[in-house]
Amino acid sequence: MSKVCVVIPTYNEAENLPKLVGALEEELQKEDFKIIVVDDNSPDGTSEMIRKLSEGYDNLRLFVRPEKRGLGSAYKDGFKVSSGDFIVVMDADLSHNPEELPKLLEMLNDADVVIGSRYVLGGRIVGWKGHRRLISRGANLLARLVLGLNIKDATSGFRAYKRRALEEIASRSSLNGFEFQVEALYIAKRLGLKVTEVPITFASRKRGKSKLSLKDVITFMHAVCVTRACEAIGPRLMGGRSRSA
Repeated sequence: MSKVCVVIPTYNEAENLPKLVGALEEELQKEDFKIIVVDDNSPDGTSEMIRKLSEGYDNLRLFVRPEKRGLGSAYKDGFKVSSGDFIVVMDADLSHNPEELPKLLEMLNDADVVIGSRYVLGGRIVGWKGHRRLISRGANLLARLVLGLNIKDATSGFRAYKRRALEEIASRSSLNGFEFQVEALYIAKRLGLKVTEVPITFASRKRGKSKLSLKDVITFMHAVCVTRACEAIGPRLMGGRSRSA
């Protein structure tokens, strides 16, 4: 049986974590798995909540960072302490349904990276207002046009990676914020890794506040439009080893 590790970055998600952890434990009970929560020293008691939950779940781990250092940075720190053949990343706010996780893992039989996509046939978004849809669509359009990504949902935070693929991607990554989502796929493309998308239903959070800020949007646009990602990754990737899945 393959080992699965679920990495969940958090900041002020104490309200959502009991339900999310319980749902993951139920959905993955047939798997050999661990859950790693990477918390940026949340003032709402997120870390304390995880410590309490871990008394009932011996496969739940907590990694606390002293401050907010960016979404991509949280992923990377989670990867460093993870184990397993497959690594899953997902949001803590219940916008990603744990019931859809098995189909992402299944697709890893024939891919290196699997994206839970809102924009392929069968995917959808529930509860977003028009401006959020516009921002998301615009960000994905930029990623496709500027970086040549043949991915409809390059900004999705619900993904599954083969460990070998993730190690190759993370070792070449230079971006630590929200823009890491797109950088990871650009690296995968340059390395010849196989990336596939499966449809998911994305539900807007019911509790807590969105962590996506105007600063995140501006930083993302800078990374793509000014080809910061290309400039940072390109020289190192050219000397890297390309391969097929």
